[in-house]
Amino acid sequence: MADTPRMRRVSDRIQQIVASMLESRIKDPRLGFVTVTEVRVTGDLQNATVYYTVLGDEQAQRDTAAALASARGHIRSEVGKQLGLRLTPTLEFTADAVPETAADLERALREAAERDAELARIAAGATPAGEVDPYRRPAADDADEADDTADDAR
Repeated sequence: MADTPRMRRVSDRIQQIVASMLESRIKDPRLGFVTVTEVRVTGDLQNATVYYTVLGDEQAQRDTAAALASARGHIRSEVGKQLGLRLTPTLEFTADAVPETAADLERALREAAERDAELARIAAGATPAGEVDPYRRPAADDADEADDTADDAR
C-alpha cells in the first residue's frame, strides 16, 4: 500500500513522541543510549512498528529491549493522548539492523578496495602479451603510396 501523507504525519509524530519520552520520562536503568530511527504505521493506523538502535554491546541491546517492552503501555498511552486519534495504535519495538548492515557494507567496500589496489599493483608491472599497439595502422610507406595513387587519379 502506498504511504499516504496522513500515515507519514502520524508516523513522524509517533517518532517524536517516543523519542522525547525515552529521553525525559522513562527512567528505567536498563534503558541504554537509544535512538529511534523510524516508525512505520499500517494503512489503518492501528499498528505502529518503532525501529530503534542502541549504542553498546549485546547485553545493552537486550536490556534496552526489556526496558522498552516494560514501558510499552506507558508510551502507548502518551502517544494516544498526544495524537488525538480515535484509536491509539499498538506499538511494537524492533531493533533496527542498520548498524550491522552498515558494518557489513563497510567491510565489503574495504575488501573490494584492497583487491582493486592489489590488481592495480599487479597491472603496473605487467606488459602486454602481444604488441604494444594492437591496432593495425597503415605503414608510412603504404600511406605515401595511397596519397600518390590518389594524386594520379585526379
